[in-house]
Amino acid sequence: MQTTGWKPERKRWQQRLCCRYFRQRRRRKRGGRTDPDRRTEPCIANLGKMLTSICNVLKTCTQRNGAAAVVSARTYADFTTQATFEIKKCDVYKLDEAPATQVVMTRDEGLQYYRTMQTMRRMELKADQLYKQKIIRGFCHLYDGQEACAVGIEASINLTDHLITAYRAHGYTYTRGGTVKEIMAELTGRRGGIAKGKGGSMHMYCKHFYGGNGIVGAQVPLGAGVALACKFQENNELCVCLYGDGAANQGQIFETYNMAALWKLPVIFICENNRYGMGTSVERAAASTDYFKRGEFIPGLRLDGMDVLCVREATRFAAEHCRSGKGPILMELQTYRYHGHSMSDPGVSYRTREEIQEVRSKSDPISMLKDRMLSNNMASVEELKDIDVEVRKEIEDAAQFATTDPEPPLEELCNHIFHNNPPLEVRGTHPWAKLKSVS
Repeated sequence: MQTTGWKPERKRWQQRLCCRYFRQRRRRKRGGRTDPDRRTEPCIANLGKMLTSICNVLKTCTQRNGAAAVVSARTYADFTTQATFEIKKCDVYKLDEAPATQVVMTRDEGLQYYRTMQTMRRMELKADQLYKQKIIRGFCHLYDGQEACAVGIEASINLTDHLITAYRAHGYTYTRGGTVKEIMAELTGRRGGIAKGKGGSMHMYCKHFYGGNGIVGAQVPLGAGVALACKFQENNELCVCLYGDGAANQGQIFETYNMAALWKLPVIFICENNRYGMGTSVERAAASTDYFKRGEFIPGLRLDGMDVLCVREATRFAAEHCRSGKGPILMELQTYRYHGHSMSDPGVSYRTREEIQEVRSKSDPISMLKDRMLSNNMASVEELKDIDVEVRKEIEDAAQFATTDPEPPLEELCNHIFHNNPPLEVRGTHPWAKLKSVS
């Protein structure tokens, strides 16, 4: 792309304007007039202005074209392949050491984290839209705002490790290996959904991911059971067991703490503290909001759950603790949800719109990662915009699939109750209605 063509162009304009002026002067001299005609004074005065304006326009075009040429010519070699970042210090409980505060992130890791979080964000916004169009029905709990939790945790454990969470599960279904199409189709109750269209928003599953559980806090003892299996099998695997600040006061969680500490189970208990249990703030619901200290004899960490790098390093620290045979550990991720508790909750009756906007402007996990990458020359604005375009297309394609895929037929309603079991009859809504269950 030529970037210096404005100089010859300016010269041509100058020549044309000057020639016109001097031709007029020669004509007047032939006619016996030696004094300049007063009518030419505006032309002479405007000559400099015109030349200045033309030069400015051509310079601006040149700068834009030059910048475009530079951007288009950039290669991967121009970017920083990795950088070191300073992250917030974690609060610790009954621990002699703490996660690092200086961490390294590679360019490939940053781009992957960005794409995953953007996919989760766009997927939830599309679910919000489909719900308001009454295409998605029933319970629906959105995860936008908390993406750094899921992405940071997944970056620190293996796919062979295990994870169980509550009903705000769309993001974890995706990070555990589910596709956007399968998740969206499950939300709309279609045959191509990840649970064959029979689980809906709260009950999604894939390999080494156990949901998606609708009963508040009930997933915590189940997660301890998975960790007990890991301990018996001696496979060096662990279980990540997630719950919210609203579930943190459930009695069964404290019973599970006791058993996990007693048996030294390889389990990471993670409280995603998004400040509100349904519509009740943590200060109004708990006598102590130090959730990371609730384990009593279990060591704990409290950290910034809006920073994907902070979550990643703390989870890596916790995973090493579990795998070394030291037993369970408890983490509190201080995060925030942008939507209400569920789709029936507008989310602004117990908090202000200004509070939500302040978190968005100061602590948004996607914006934080984006700023880090751009300021450290790990990506370009255009590259991240390309990712955004690709993500939007993927979400739109998934939404199209989720609204056109057929619903599961009635005869498949009771399938997959048991694994690897002979077919059996299942009672329907009355004793005379018989349905067949196939594994």
